[in-house]
Amino acid sequence: MAVTRHSDAVAPVRSAGPVTIWLTRHASTATGSFGRLVHQPFASLMIILVIAVTLALPAAMNLVIKNFAAISGSWDDALDFSVFLDTGLTVSEAEGVARLIGQRADVANVQLITADNALEEFKQQSGFGDALDHLSQNPLPHTLVVRPSPANTAQSMILLREELASLPETDIVQVDTEWVQRFHAILEIVQRAIMIGAGLLGLAIIVVIGNTIRLEIQNRRDEIEVTKLIGASNAFVRRPFLWSGFWFGLFGSLLALGLVQYGLYLLQPTVSRLAGLYQSGLTVLTLDLRDSLTIIGIGVALGLVGSWFAAARHMRAIEPR
Repeated sequence: MAVTRHSDAVAPVRSAGPVTIWLTRHASTATGSFGRLVHQPFASLMIILVIAVTLALPAAMNLVIKNFAAISGSWDDALDFSVFLDTGLTVSEAEGVARLIGQRADVANVQLITADNALEEFKQQSGFGDALDHLSQNPLPHTLVVRPSPANTAQSMILLREELASLPETDIVQVDTEWVQRFHAILEIVQRAIMIGAGLLGLAIIVVIGNTIRLEIQNRRDEIEVTKLIGASNAFVRRPFLWSGFWFGLFGSLLALGLVQYGLYLLQPTVSRLAGLYQSGLTVLTLDLRDSLTIIGIGVALGLVGSWFAAARHMRAIEPR
């Protein structure tokens, strides 16, 4: 007897794997938590706004430090030595001194500014060109601009200055590096203060989110008791509250990025006008992709930590009667 094969036979249904089930449950819980935030728009917006302002403050201050550090990076000329030679030296003798200094291992390069070039530049920049034309002789000396090698330490810079000053052709050695070092020291202090302040503000975010989750747990106490009564674990009951903390942190950090970018947008015309007055190409550094992802990651992490602490603490106190 021939065996007939039915084309409409139903194939056996395979059960979903554990990973698929886990992802499905989390997606459902995340959607439900997001829906509860939407159903309470005013309360949710207030919490998100507090988180955004708290994250935006240290982010904006850190961005200010980055801009000042970028500006100070163009002050390398302030680390140069200005070696004023004796006025009796000729141009060829000044060139010989420049070559001699340029052969040193602790010197990157040497630039010679002759007395005639210096006087001409002074005429153009000072506006006293007509008056300076009546001088009987050039009072300016030949000048060597000596740039130290980047490998120099603070002690070797002092030694280099002393050796340049001891040259017989040298009249005065001028260098002003202390103010640059002070400026960088101040930036470092401010940056550390911002880090400490950011840590305190992070604790404030954890407290705000924890208190919000605590109130939500109290409002859903009966629901939690019934869920535990039918055998749900603390981890299962805690899951929607963790997702609430995730959404608070995510939206708060995104709003913080928006606040910082809007502040930069308001500052841009003022900075452009200032750069135009000084004929400079000064531009404001903005948050790059790495900084933005860092702020979002910190916001989400703080939201999860705050919700987890609140849920873990208050969940154990709720048991079915």
